Amino acid sequence: MNPIITVALTGASGMPYGLRLIECLIRAKVRVYVVYSQAAHVVAKQELGLVLPPRASDAERMFSERYGAKRGQLRVFGREDWFAPVASGSNPPDAMVICPCTMGTLAAVAAGLSDNLIERAADVMLKEGRKLVLVPRETPFSSLHLENMLRLTRAGAVILPANPGFYHKPKRVEDLVDFVVARILDHLGVKHELMRRWGEEH
Repeated sequence: MNPIITVALTGASGMPYGLRLIECLIRAKVRVYVVYSQAAHVVAKQELGLVLPPRASDAERMFSERYGAKRGQLRVFGREDWFAPVASGSNPPDAMVICPCTMGTLAAVAAGLSDNLIERAADVMLKEGRKLVLVPRETPFSSLHLENMLRLTRAGAVILPANPGFYHKPKRVEDLVDFVVARILDHLGVKHELMRRWGEEH
């Protein structure tokens, strides 16, 4: 069966990373669960002019049409939907990515809080030993940020900051986005052709 990956969108700057990740996962025939925070509404509108529907069913329809998802391939859950599969260790997805990830969300996950579905889903991933990738988009990092990242790394999570490289000679903003998304996909074990790898012929 195709893997199931949860993508959580929070209110950090960097919404293009999260949406491009969803698009690439759909193209790779991965089953995708999507959850987004209230602040993600503001960032999506500010950065992309995209209005995220408040109702999960409407958002599911929008994402499915936007990325050509097959029937049942993509599901969207509300922030307080405690009956969602991601809320329980008895039915966890194969991996989860919080992209972009605010420092507030990162801190909550590091502290083991479960005040909303995003935090609970991340907590489930850690306790079940599943892959959890957090993509913070912040600069500079305070000592508190760094300590929380270290705590999460020790708990088994992957901290993958949205720091694009330049050795692939990007020509567009989309090339920088794809660089980060490619690294996320690598950690998820999802095949892609977003960019040439280091050492490959140019």
